[in-house]
Amino acid sequence: MKEVLKNRTKAFAIDCWNLCRKFPVTREYDAYCRQLIRCSSSVGANYRAACRAKSNADFINKLKIVEEEADESMYFLEIFLEISEKEHQGIKRLLKEADELLSIVVASIKTMRNRKS
Repeated sequence: MKEVLKNRTKAFAIDCWNLCRKFPVTREYDAYCRQLIRCSSSVGANYRAACRAKSNADFINKLKIVEEEADESMYFLEIFLEISEKEHQGIKRLLKEADELLSIVVASIKTMRNRKS
């Protein structure tokens, strides 16, 4: 399962980057594109860090970062859906993927917390 999520989170970052390449190069779009690229790539980077956690508490803390970054990615994708007149199908697909990744991470956090108690 770890390898599947590593691959999915990496693909998510790359797909967000590819989406951002399709938007006009303007100051306004650039600000949102930079944010989306940062948070979407942070999902995968922090998931990989969680896989190398030193303890269950460390694992949960790192997954909480993944949760925050996935949610932030969804925020910027929602903004693009509202401000952009194109790429709606691609944005909706990425929103769905971000939501699925977020659900998996939240479930993993709950599972780990239940194991601790």
